Amino acid sequence: MKPDRTGLYCCFYQSGEHKSQLSDPLRLVMTGSYDKPSLSNMNAKVVASGHDVKLQCFSRIKFDKFILTKEEAPQFTRTQSSTAQDNGQQTTFHLDHVTSTQAGTYRCYGSFNTDPDVWSHPSDPLQLEVTEPPLDPTPTEPEHPQAMDHNQTQDHQSILIGFPVAIVLLLLLSLLLFFILHHRHRKAKKNATETKRQQQQAAGPMDRLASEARDPQDVTYIQVAFNAPTPGTASAPSLLPGPTQASEYATVARR
Repeated sequence: MKPDRTGLYCCFYQSGEHKSQLSDPLRLVMTGSYDKPSLSNMNAKVVASGHDVKLQCFSRIKFDKFILTKEEAPQFTRTQSSTAQDNGQQTTFHLDHVTSTQAGTYRCYGSFNTDPDVWSHPSDPLQLEVTEPPLDPTPTEPEHPQAMDHNQTQDHQSILIGFPVAIVLLLLLSLLLFFILHHRHRKAKKNATETKRQQQQAAGPMDRLASEARDPQDVTYIQVAFNAPTPGTASAPSLLPGPTQASEYATVARR
């Protein structure tokens, strides 16, 4: 292989005086004419699907352009002009929104504009790994409109049935609470009466009378008046009552 044999090739066939159309052109490239450049990944070696990737090709030789290829895809070829950088030439290839189909082994070459089909040795291979996100769970199919209406009707019926049931339960709880409080009140009153009765039985008769007399509803007051005769009238009692000399009050306890 020599540099003068590189370039575009086409073929055709001839039958008698008839010639076919030319085939699609085929580019023939010769590699290994210059030292290899270096290829580096400016991102991580493993990238997530959908992210952008930058691959940088650099050489001390002042190539006019760099060519990026992929081993698993011979049809993949990208060519970009180089720029001066750090006593050499470089360029950056952008792979936007990569997917698993773009994972693989990449290499880059350098060439000159005077011999565009004469390339350098390939760079060392660069392996690009692309990870896919986990698969989403299978989305549930939307319910049929009639099924949705049926479900809504069932929900409304449940609400209409549940509301009276809740009221009945609330009334039952209220009645239960009322009976519990009423029972406790009667029990407390009964205990108080029994305690009072036991205290009265244990007390003496006088204490019981005094205890009973303390109740203003069970006490009767009687006024006793004493009339003393007026001096000089002992032999003839007056028809009119004389002056009252003394009065006493006595309490009568009702048995």
